[in-house]
Amino acid sequence: MAETAGAKPKEKKKKEVKEYKPGRQCPKCGSRLAEHSDRLSCGKCGYTEFKSKK
Repeated sequence: MAETAGAKPKEKKKKEVKEYKPGRQCPKCGSRLAEHSDRLSCGKCGYTEFKSKK
């Protein structure tokens, strides 16, 4: 391939690694519950627990 004038090679961005936070476990299947703003939910079995508004 012909290179165009002033073309720079693409730089690879480093992926940010998120720190592991131990969360609640699903009472049905035992996998970790995803924490949303208003609820906790399991992506594996569909269990949902709504957070109380205080």
